[in-house]
Amino acid sequence: MNRTSSSRKPQDLDIKMLQAKRQQAEMRRNQREEDLRENHPYFDTPLFAIGRESRFRKLCQLIVYSRYDTSHKDPITGKERKLKYKRLHNLLALVTYLDWLMILVTTLSCISLMLEAAEYRITEQPMLQIAEYAFVVFMSLELSLKILADGLLFTPKALIRDMAGVLDLFIYMVSLVFSCWMPKHVPPQSGAQLLLILRCLRPLRIFNLVPHMRKVVSELCKGFKEILLVSVLLIVLLFVFASYGVQMYGGRLARCNDPTITERKDCVGVFIRKIFVTKMKLELNENEKYPAMLVPRVWANPRRFNFDNIGHAMLALFEVLSFKGWLDIRDVLKIRLGIASTVYIHIFVFLGCMIGLTLFVGVVIANYSENKGTALLTVDQRRWCDLKKRLKIAQPLHLPPRPDGRAFRAFIYDVTQNIYFKRFVAVSVIINSSLLCVAWNKKDEPTKSLAIVSSLLNFVFVVEVVMKLIAFTPRGYWQSRRNRYDLFVTVLGVVWIILNYTVQTDESHMFGFLVIILRFFTITGKHATLKMLMLTVGVSVYKSFFIIMGMFLLILSYALAGCILFGTVKYGEGIGRQANFQTATNGITLLFRIVTGEDWNKIMHDCMVAPPFCTPGSNFWETDCGNFTGSLIFFCTFYVIITYIVLNLLVAIIMENFSLFYSNEEDALLSYADIRNFQNTWNVVDVNQRGVIPVRKIKFILRLLKGRLEVDPEKDRLLFKHMCYELERLHNGDDVTFHDVLNMLSYRSVDIRKSLQLEELMAREELEYIIEEEVAKQTIRNWLDNCLKRIRAQKEQSSLLDRLRETNDALIVGLHEDKKTQIQDKEKESENKEGERTRERKKGMIMVTRTDSMSSISGGRKFLAPTPSDTSLRGEKHPRHDSKSRKGKPSGGSKNLPHVIEGGEGITAGTGGQLSSDITSNKAVLPRSASGSGEVREWWREQVGYNSGSDFSDGTDKDD
Repeated sequence: MNRTSSSRKPQDLDIKMLQAKRQQAEMRRNQREEDLRENHPYFDTPLFAIGRESRFRKLCQLIVYSRYDTSHKDPITGKERKLKYKRLHNLLALVTYLDWLMILVTTLSCISLMLEAAEYRITEQPMLQIAEYAFVVFMSLELSLKILADGLLFTPKALIRDMAGVLDLFIYMVSLVFSCWMPKHVPPQSGAQLLLILRCLRPLRIFNLVPHMRKVVSELCKGFKEILLVSVLLIVLLFVFASYGVQMYGGRLARCNDPTITERKDCVGVFIRKIFVTKMKLELNENEKYPAMLVPRVWANPRRFNFDNIGHAMLALFEVLSFKGWLDIRDVLKIRLGIASTVYIHIFVFLGCMIGLTLFVGVVIANYSENKGTALLTVDQRRWCDLKKRLKIAQPLHLPPRPDGRAFRAFIYDVTQNIYFKRFVAVSVIINSSLLCVAWNKKDEPTKSLAIVSSLLNFVFVVEVVMKLIAFTPRGYWQSRRNRYDLFVTVLGVVWIILNYTVQTDESHMFGFLVIILRFFTITGKHATLKMLMLTVGVSVYKSFFIIMGMFLLILSYALAGCILFGTVKYGEGIGRQANFQTATNGITLLFRIVTGEDWNKIMHDCMVAPPFCTPGSNFWETDCGNFTGSLIFFCTFYVIITYIVLNLLVAIIMENFSLFYSNEEDALLSYADIRNFQNTWNVVDVNQRGVIPVRKIKFILRLLKGRLEVDPEKDRLLFKHMCYELERLHNGDDVTFHDVLNMLSYRSVDIRKSLQLEELMAREELEYIIEEEVAKQTIRNWLDNCLKRIRAQKEQSSLLDRLRETNDALIVGLHEDKKTQIQDKEKESENKEGERTRERKKGMIMVTRTDSMSSISGGRKFLAPTPSDTSLRGEKHPRHDSKSRKGKPSGGSKNLPHVIEGGEGITAGTGGQLSSDITSNKAVLPRSASGSGEVREWWREQVGYNSGSDFSDGTDKDD
């Protein structure tokens, strides 16, 4: 790609400024219109009576402007539906329903006009009268609706706002007057005949009803000034040479029809004229080789030209401009005035025909190009226009991919795609066509040999079709139109072979001629140059369709007028049985002959015949005379408009298309090799050969492209995103066509600032800005989505860890509880053991003296021995009860009772851990420590009480 959408230049401000100016201009125009509506109550008020917002007017506008809608949308999804035969739908949407109705009515009316003739007049045929009245009624309704909807004059969309509206109103008034009058007697060169001639303008209504034809006429009329200037130049040239001819040859070209008379005063009486060619039955006299008859002497000019006055001289030279009749003038000048006089006509032919007329043709073509806009384009803009035309013609290859998985089919595929196989088939087609060089006759012996050769060649074509069916499969073969045509011609060839060997008649041979001729057209697709020529012809016909239709309408109008002016004129040198205006069909045929320039001047002079060389009549259909003025205007205007203007427009279109196909590949923005590369790439992706692919395959096809259309997704990631998004939004995510992708690539492969025109450039820039914004939003949205996904994933992971921790904590708590129960069980066992020890100790201490106990204490453990007067003895009267009460609370004792070891400094692990945890958690641990020390003291008193109690009991026992 030569350009990325992300690379912006400072000229962007100019585009924005132009867009702003356009919006401001639209706003000013709308504001002015609103001001006019507010300040002028009759503005945009049809007939100054119908309100702008009246329901009746809106109903009329609805009828006038309703048309076929090509954008069919799904009512549920809102997306446009894909339609088959899209060109037919576009044709239906070309004009409104009302215009379609009037086109149909006008066409039927023109057919009724073609049926009129001198013997089949409208005044005597009720069916023709009904057709005339129907046209007037329908046109009355049409014009009434348009006037009520948009107004007649002084409204923005008035009926009479240009020449098209004036022509419509004029045709309607002429038809209305004629339908009301319907004259039965129409003298020649009268007002009634003029009214009949004006009726012949009715086919020109279609120019106004079809927008494309109206556009062609408007483009021609825009250059009327330049055409008029060149016409003035030619007229001046004609006038100069005609004046010279009048001065040099005026009155000097007339001669007497009797060769023996040289003076005008002697050209009287009669003479015997020999007749060499005649249909009269004349008898030979004695000593005569040829029949003869008396003929009056006449002093006259040559039949079709003279220089006696400026008018006849200019008419003669105008005929010479078309290269008609100039040899007759040269010969007459040479015979009657000498060879030196022929220099005059040669100079005029060189200056007038070769320079002046060529200048006229060049101005017509250049003027059409300028009004169309192509002549004012830069080189890059012309290349872009050529590229768009090339892309419009380009089509998918419809060539199935090579079946690599099937060895036999792959071999047949390679054979059919081999260049030598294609050349062999092309040579066979040429040989088959060359068989028509000799006339085929069933009685001739060579005809059988020719039929055998043709049968063998048709067998070759059958083998070709069968091989392609095997290689491509029937479905893949049927995708190509060229293959369908080949199959059709091959089937006809097989039918001809059967007929040739079963019937063998002249009709079967004629059928074989047809098959061979149809086969010859298949060779155009087997060579690139021939294919280009056929494309040039096809595109030229397609582009010039409306010009051809306009030319046909002009010919039809002139033919209808010729039937009224010259329908009964007598036969002459140009007018005869095959060339006449007796019917509209004959008139159309004769005018097509005049388009080619064939003897149009002779036909014109035959239609100028006047008395005494014809018979006058009371009605135009009763006389065989012509009309000098009518013939002059009729044929000169027709020849100038059709031959010098319309045909040269066709030449301009053909030249344009010829330069399109045969332009230099280096100067083209995209060469045929690039387009061919895209076609091959598309053929790989479009497996079903339907011409459309899903939008999800766009990334794949963009990665496969090479050459100028190549885009690297790694280096040009942003451009790649823009291209993909542009195709996604084109049809709201639906399938994209071959031309959709190709047009997008063409826009991305050129510098649009140099290649595109202003309107297209502004629209493209606006589209690219929208694409950039949407891609940026989509990128940010995707980034945020990814971030949210990561956060959710982290949360899910942390929640999973929390759940695992909770599970582990529960297990750990269970283990701690198990350990605590085990510790409590051990403490219970230890308490039980201590209880047993104390009981044993009590039994043993009764026998021990105090000195022993004190000595044992002092010798073993350093405890302070309390005196018998200590207050702690008060609570030790029932030591067994206290010990039992402590045993009755094992959980509290085991949990809170400190285990004092030697030195009195040891604390149990459980209690120490609990205290440490309380201290670290900043809790009030003082009461707990106080209770712990109190319990220690109680335990100590209990131990001392056991000892003192034993001593006291021992004393009492002794007293006892």
